[in-house]
Amino acid sequence: MEPTCKGITMSSATASVPDLVSLLAQQKNAFARAGSVSADTRRQRLQHVIDLLVNHHEALTRAIDQDFGGRPAGFSLMNDVLGALASLKYARDHLQGWMQDEPREVFSPYDQLGARAWVMYQAKGTVGILGTWNAPLYTLFSPLASALAAGNRAILKPSEVLPRTAELLTRLCTEHLDPLVVAMFNGGPELGEAFSSQPFDHLVFTGSTAIGRRVMSNAAKNLVPVTLELGGKSPVIISRTADLNKTAFSLAAGKSSNGGQICINPDVVYVPREQLEGLLDALRSAYRELNPSVAGNPDVVAVVNQRHLERVEGLVQDAESRGARVECLPEPLAVDVDDRRRPLRVVVNPPADSLILQEEIFGPAMVVLSYDEVAEVIADINARPRPLALYYFGDDLEEQRQVLEHTVSGGVTINDVMMHAALHDAPFGGVGASGMGHYHGREGFLEFSHMRTVFKASAHDPRREWGLLPPYGEHYLATMLAGVTAN
Repeated sequence: MEPTCKGITMSSATASVPDLVSLLAQQKNAFARAGSVSADTRRQRLQHVIDLLVNHHEALTRAIDQDFGGRPAGFSLMNDVLGALASLKYARDHLQGWMQDEPREVFSPYDQLGARAWVMYQAKGTVGILGTWNAPLYTLFSPLASALAAGNRAILKPSEVLPRTAELLTRLCTEHLDPLVVAMFNGGPELGEAFSSQPFDHLVFTGSTAIGRRVMSNAAKNLVPVTLELGGKSPVIISRTADLNKTAFSLAAGKSSNGGQICINPDVVYVPREQLEGLLDALRSAYRELNPSVAGNPDVVAVVNQRHLERVEGLVQDAESRGARVECLPEPLAVDVDDRRRPLRVVVNPPADSLILQEEIFGPAMVVLSYDEVAEVIADINARPRPLALYYFGDDLEEQRQVLEHTVSGGVTINDVMMHAALHDAPFGGVGASGMGHYHGREGFLEFSHMRTVFKASAHDPRREWGLLPPYGEHYLATMLAGVTAN
């Protein structure tokens, strides 16, 4: 029998706004009735989601491949299924320690009179999670892991850009999960707009900075706290001490990953001016080693749809029209209208007003800028919106420290790209235009918890006998003044 919520059948491929409003109210009521749930219950909820992914991974990866028009099942398993499973399992295995009350110091003299204080980690209620198309499972289930570990319930909305995947996810969640704990709502942009306007107890959005602003604005109507995982132009700084071959291989592997359609993908690469040609040669060799061909190559991930393909192509063409040099890796490709796989375009030293230097690329292209001094690179990075990731290649520890201390980004990987986001026991999140808030590990648990201070008074209250309550005696003011010291 399909799960239902007081007349709402959750099996339909799409849902209406009234259905969403009704289910949110029912989840909130269920949360209030249940109160704080045990570690065992939280582990069981996480396990149900784990089982769903394990039992249906083949159908899910097949749907993603069909939606993309070419995405290897192995990559979808690595990026989405295994990535989500890792987050869910880590939360399942560590939540009991995270949820323990934390004793806090009591101020004098109440500490000597037996008073106690602690912080309890209380679930917020129902968390809304808006996923994205480039990592359709991971961007739903990784934040869900943190939300469930903290004892919350959740309503998820997959991206409509991948219709087969969204429909399958909705059906599977309907069939296998309790909708009063975890529910999935499928719908288009209109539902997404309404979704972000609901009075959730916390809202998570993964996507572009522009849409993130709208989500935050909608959430503000109900004073809903938000976690925004956005993007930006994640920079790469190549030091003069870097191994160019190793650096080029890391960049080629990063840009090959999901066709460059990853929020922390390398976007702008800064290379010492005298090493520019060496980097381009090494990058061509490394990319060809990974992808000897592009057209029809099943290892190459296609651009997700025609609109996004035209956007990326437009960025490259704009730079080229302004006089920028464009390298095509591994080689130029005759366009096949039925195949959205594309070679990697490397745009070299485009003019400052080029669109590709203003907008996040999010596809099979990147910018390479030559520089003379690292200080000018740091200044250029700091003049841009703060990115979700920053990468440094080199062995100069002093320069590395200079970069770390004089730039701000969501996270950093040194001598590789994108690896920091795979850490389960470290927060993942943005800063400024690249987002706010975190998930992963204990920090994810804290993100979806209300940190509630509790003070338990001592049996004896000495304030009256000490003259600290009215009517005040003649020594009261002097006693207060005696405490006004600089030590």
